[in-house]
Amino acid sequence: MSPTTQDRTPAPAHRLLPTPAGRTHLVEQGPHDGPLVLLLHGFPESWYAWRHQLPVLAAAGYRAVAIDVRGYGRSSKPESVDAYRMLDLVADNVAVAEALGGRPAVVVGHDWGATIAAVSALTRPDVFGAVGLLGVPYTPPGGPRPSEVFARMAGEGTGEEFYVSYFQRPGRAEAEIEPDVRGWLAGFYAALSADTMPAPGAPDPHFVGAGGTMRERFPAGVLPSWLGERDLDVLAGEFERTGLTGALNRYRNMDRDWADLAGFAGAAIKQPSLFIGGARDASLAWLADAVKAYPETLPGLRGSHILDGCGHFVQQERPDDTNRILLDWLASLPR
Repeated sequence: MSPTTQDRTPAPAHRLLPTPAGRTHLVEQGPHDGPLVLLLHGFPESWYAWRHQLPVLAAAGYRAVAIDVRGYGRSSKPESVDAYRMLDLVADNVAVAEALGGRPAVVVGHDWGATIAAVSALTRPDVFGAVGLLGVPYTPPGGPRPSEVFARMAGEGTGEEFYVSYFQRPGRAEAEIEPDVRGWLAGFYAALSADTMPAPGAPDPHFVGAGGTMRERFPAGVLPSWLGERDLDVLAGEFERTGLTGALNRYRNMDRDWADLAGFAGAAIKQPSLFIGGARDASLAWLADAVKAYPETLPGLRGSHILDGCGHFVQQERPDDTNRILLDWLASLPR
């Protein structure tokens, strides 16, 4: 029996590249002369979030590259909180694309990675010729100051705090998470996955009660179907080694990003784009108006896909659907 194309695809290779962060760790698979597809993970993950996409993209002839965003995994972790502002992360992506000779590159992101991908395409269209967004819709820069928006999310008099606000003070979320990283991550992933998220009417895990923790609202003792024990070991092992501060510092720069990107207020992303979301992802409910605005904000949109029965972790909960949609979209782009 002859091997399949995927069987013949070289194994993924780990590399460290110099970038403004210091060094960026990446995992690449596929032919070096193939079109570059840069994959950006979200919180709280790593390059490993793209384990189902790397071999499939490689087998289709793409040079698939998943990075550890600065502050995560084996990438450098600058000490200063303001070293995690959005334009610094864009600069890391540009450095990776240029080092790999992949301009123009396609950039695809999930969760925070989707926002980083969007801003990369918005501010550096000379480097990123197309953008794919998973989980989090594109919202143009501008509008009210983010800290003010998040402070209002819980509503007056509820005594609750939105998780983004909860993450703002250095050390507070770390004190909750780091004594039991594996257990906290298991609960977080379960809380946002379609098959294990809390039932309607249960306390919302995106909010923290007065004097409480996020974890007390997470499901306990259950893993979502996409997350095996070995997968959890890989994801938790990185954070047990590095701590969570680098990852959380992304949230602590949202007001700085708002100021840094003031010149792009209301700007559309004109390159070819793609959106994939989970029908049970709270992000779609919060940002429903952003999806409705796509004809104006993403004029190059070539597909907006909402996957029924899917939660937040789109490419891991529904890898086959995600891979099919990505490949169809990539095939439609100029090569």
